[in-house]
Amino acid sequence: MKRQSRITIALPAAMLVAAQFAWAGQAPGSQSDPDIPVSHHDRVYAAEQFSNTVSVIDPADNKLLGLIRLGDPSPGNFSPLYKGQLLVHGMGFSPDHHTIAVVSIGSNSVSFIDTQTNAVKHVTYVGRSPHEAFFTPDGKEVWVTVRGENYVAVLDGKTYEEKTRITVPAGPGMQIFSPDGKYGYVCSSFNPEIEVVSVADHKIVGRVQQASPFCPDLAATPDGKQVWFTLKDTGKVQVFDARPPFALIRTLDTGPITNHVNIVHNDKGTFAYVSVGGLNVIKVFRTDNFSQVATIPVGNLPHGLWPSGDGSRIYVGLENADAMTAIDTLSNTVIATVPIGQAPQAVTYVPNAVPEGDATQNLQMLGLAGQSVHLALVPVGAGKTADATHAPTTVALFDQGLVQVLQAAVTGLQPKQPYVLGLADNPDGMGDLQVLANFMSNPAGSAIVNALGQIRQLISPGMGNADDKRRYLVVAPQGSGKPGAPVQVQSP
Repeated sequence: MKRQSRITIALPAAMLVAAQFAWAGQAPGSQSDPDIPVSHHDRVYAAEQFSNTVSVIDPADNKLLGLIRLGDPSPGNFSPLYKGQLLVHGMGFSPDHHTIAVVSIGSNSVSFIDTQTNAVKHVTYVGRSPHEAFFTPDGKEVWVTVRGENYVAVLDGKTYEEKTRITVPAGPGMQIFSPDGKYGYVCSSFNPEIEVVSVADHKIVGRVQQASPFCPDLAATPDGKQVWFTLKDTGKVQVFDARPPFALIRTLDTGPITNHVNIVHNDKGTFAYVSVGGLNVIKVFRTDNFSQVATIPVGNLPHGLWPSGDGSRIYVGLENADAMTAIDTLSNTVIATVPIGQAPQAVTYVPNAVPEGDATQNLQMLGLAGQSVHLALVPVGAGKTADATHAPTTVALFDQGLVQVLQAAVTGLQPKQPYVLGLADNPDGMGDLQVLANFMSNPAGSAIVNALGQIRQLISPGMGNADDKRRYLVVAPQGSGKPGAPVQVQSP
């Protein structure tokens, strides 16, 4: 890890201010940029899908400062008069570190938030189901992947208004830029192809074949040599040359529900950190020889992750645990876990986000956003209980007040087969089965399954009325239009 020289104390104030407006020597910046040590001026943000909030953490003491509320929980957001944001999901930040861009899938919006005041200063509405947004390295543009359509919306970096579109194959999932700002890399969630776009003229200059269609995330190494991207449907990570002709370099098998990847540069080298939601771990790979050097258990369904400004830590959002985990990157051990809002998706670490003061304005307490129930499902006949670390399926019930959002991270199934998630009369899964959701397992034999209702009252003792009948969550195959014998049952 690069060390800052003490001679910087004598630099003119203008030069010090300019240094604050550069990317750090970590992703998404250049390796030649100076590292920025962890301090109370930094912030870690998580975009939370079911509480419609953004959690704000001070990494100096790993303390939750509060939440920025962008919308309401269900069922209030079902109203045709609802004005808040819905399904808060993606996130990026500006090169001057003073603005975060937060994407809400359900309301087709990008909210631009001031990092000093935590206030929303502008909302831009784009096309159907945007997924991620990020500023170009020069800050002049914001690219938004509109996953429900076939283009990247290009916004002006100052006015935040859409100025043009870049047509790509349907379902663009995410974009990230080369550290020098020359290329934008756009992966797809529906088509097995990555587009490489010239930032200067928005022209497609290269294509990379994905091993499967569903890419949710990608990251460029700070040395400008590689781009790593994840494939959630097949549980793989692929690496290609960040420079022409953008040749594929390596394919790695990582595990079911492979979510996000990010890059850390420290004294030991440069490493790719990959969140594998079906295994509840972070896998760590060297970028020089692609060897795996660590597997770090972190908790239920790790999703977004981002390094600190000096690469000494990486922060991971736990989607089915409502928590943020901090990992020391030299020892690859968990050093803190912080409760946050419901179902964190994208995570960003913004060095020097707060130039002065504690910047706690406009933040709210955790409240309802911190209430959830966590369960596990185990194979039928396992004969023992299992915690989330070893269970093939984890379930979170996110409290919305009157109802709960259920999310199951299901693994251990036959690939590409129809299944149901349902409620059974008996602990062994037998008896009448009430179907909550039908789903198809992906090629890795996994799936993310959602349902909505008053579910907690039925499966948790003492939570409902005296005459409520206790039910038990199960996963069962589906054939001929009806469920078969359960293959996974709720762990006691």
